Amino acid sequence: MKTKQLLFSLFIIFLCYNITYSQNESRSKGEFVEPKSGFFNEIVKESDQYISETQSPEKIFKVDFTGMDLPKELNEFKYYWHEPTVSQGLTGTCWAFSTTSYFESEINRLHNRQVKLSEMFTVYWEYVEKAKYFVKTRGKSHFAEGSEANAVTRIWSTYGIVPLEAYTGLLPGQPFHDHRKLITEMTNYLQSVKSLNAWNEDEVANTIKSILNSYMGVPPTSFKYEGDEFTPKDFLNKVVNLNLDNYIDIMSLMQEPYYKKAIYDVEDNWWYSKDYYNVPLDVFMNLIKNAIRNGYTVCIGGDVSEPGIDSWHKVAMIPSFDIPSEYIDENAREFRFNNKTTGDDHGIHMVGYTTKNGKDWYLIKDSGAGSKNVDPKGYYYYSEDYVKLKMLTIMLPKDACGDLLSKF
Repeated sequence: MKTKQLLFSLFIIFLCYNITYSQNESRSKGEFVEPKSGFFNEIVKESDQYISETQSPEKIFKVDFTGMDLPKELNEFKYYWHEPTVSQGLTGTCWAFSTTSYFESEINRLHNRQVKLSEMFTVYWEYVEKAKYFVKTRGKSHFAEGSEANAVTRIWSTYGIVPLEAYTGLLPGQPFHDHRKLITEMTNYLQSVKSLNAWNEDEVANTIKSILNSYMGVPPTSFKYEGDEFTPKDFLNKVVNLNLDNYIDIMSLMQEPYYKKAIYDVEDNWWYSKDYYNVPLDVFMNLIKNAIRNGYTVCIGGDVSEPGIDSWHKVAMIPSFDIPSEYIDENAREFRFNNKTTGDDHGIHMVGYTTKNGKDWYLIKDSGAGSKNVDPKGYYYYSEDYVKLKMLTIMLPKDACGDLLSKF
């Protein structure tokens, strides 16, 4: 009995102590604070500084432009109307920027109208079409940011097009296009589709659109422009008002017979288009020369990875230590394409020309970052030799090609 009373008394004492302690206990509180730079940050900072000071910067072999007679100003060129240069940001979508710029100039040439079009509307739907084709080919087709000029006419024919003001492809407050995370997320998703053998085209397309919507925003199905309501197809037909079937892509490569339509055998031709008109190199160059002298601009694509191209001098030329001018022919061109030292790197818009020392120089509107390093920002000056050796394809309207098509 005494033992029970003792235990009961101890329990009462313990209970009273806890009640008293709980009443006097102070509660902890949390708050949001800015992280402070501690010793770990000092370790990282000084380690990085040591690495930067002890490592020699990587050097690349470039042309020494000292003393060369090169174009330096826009006013040295005769050029045609084009929209102001814009940046493609951190994306591999030069094909959309250059071709869109080209068609803006075509609208002006044919209709005397200035319309700024959305590059990213085309890019959005091109990503969707690539994903669908990835399903169709069971993962064998190339899925990346790049494409070709004739992708633009293909996308417009299917989805229409919108003005830039209706769709920028930028999220609120975003200063530049940046598709690094976007392309990684889409690629990882498609690889999971492939590994799971989950070839449901509608489901894949809808998932890709959901990812695109998160990074680029939802493209409009209707919008107002200059007070009128349009769908993208209406806008293409009534405002852009171009006959897209009138535009053809031309290449000059020895791997296919001349005067035959053939496939342009590069990764960015991911849908394996065989609609390229293959012509001899002298014909290719004459098409460019005649077009730019007769009021046309030229959509053009090729390689921009040579020692003779430099953003600080805004010049692309072929140095004699590479190949002398008189030796640039279809064999030299094919040799470089075949061994992959000439690649399908970049799409640009040729908007003007001048002549120096008996050779053409071309004014190039370029959406790449390097073109904006120095004034005049957004441009390069390409030598005739550079175009002849390194540029691979052009887009022109049929009426700028003379009797070319009769030979096919």
